[in-house]
Amino acid sequence: MSEPDNYPKKNDSKATVFVRRLSSTVVLLGVVLGGLLCGGAVSVSLVGGLIMLLNIVGLLEFYGMVKENQLPRFKWLGIAGGVLLLGAVFLYLSGLAAKLLGLNPPTIAGVAELEIALLAVFLVVVSVRRVFVHPAPPSFSINGGTVLGVLYVSWLLCFVLKIFFYPVPENAAFDGGVCLLFFILATKCSDIGAYLLGSLIGRHKMIPKVSPGKTWEGFAGAIVLSTAVALVFAHYFGETKLGGMTLLHAALLGPLLAVGAVVGDLVESVFKRDSGVKDSGAFFPGIGGILDLLDSLLFNAPLMFLYLRLFLFND
Repeated sequence: MSEPDNYPKKNDSKATVFVRRLSSTVVLLGVVLGGLLCGGAVSVSLVGGLIMLLNIVGLLEFYGMVKENQLPRFKWLGIAGGVLLLGAVFLYLSGLAAKLLGLNPPTIAGVAELEIALLAVFLVVVSVRRVFVHPAPPSFSINGGTVLGVLYVSWLLCFVLKIFFYPVPENAAFDGGVCLLFFILATKCSDIGAYLLGSLIGRHKMIPKVSPGKTWEGFAGAIVLSTAVALVFAHYFGETKLGGMTLLHAALLGPLLAVGAVVGDLVESVFKRDSGVKDSGAFFPGIGGILDLLDSLLFNAPLMFLYLRLFLFND
């Protein structure tokens, strides 16, 4: 969710556009919260299923933008690779692979090795696939467009799974569901803060050639609201559900997630401008496609994971 661009239809007021975007975000949060409240296997299944759905639709949208950009890609090979990567990470982190195959419990090192191995195999498969396609565009373009889709959508979504399933030490005061909710709310509230303040008092453009609607005032609103949400979570859940997150940590993490959200939105804006499209798709009313909803979350997921790994559980 970003500040209003110059794209809305003439008969759509800024208030109407904002209500549509907020409603779509509330729907997503409602599904996630419902899944988390169920607990146990139901929670794991709902979160995993939702992220896989976002992964598949996101890949379809990404490769659709590549096509609109008049660039080649191995669409179905990329989707298959993305599904395999995310599915394998889910099975490993959820513990299902350990139960079915008799593996050791999941670890951070283990999932990293799995990701690297699968991405390496995918790169090899894409390169070999190009060998047998004649005539075909240059391998740099068709291979690059295919691999970028899996990295941008599927691999970054893997970090969302790593937040939810983060393997913490025994007896640690940490709830992966609450942490995931913290991550989503802090990120999406930065989007809302940017939209609200940018709509009300935004005057100074950030990067008009990339996203004409974004202003420095909106950027300040993103930081303020994201930090406020982070501080509230740290105050009420820091010691009991978030592994000992302190108010100082929250005061630093809030602005970091706000900056990551804005940068993620700008990067996706570049994708759309290069492709000549307004939205990545039409999955959510008022927001556009799945990638229009996920852009900030995709860029912030690695940041949130690094916070868990380097600051909360760095033993």
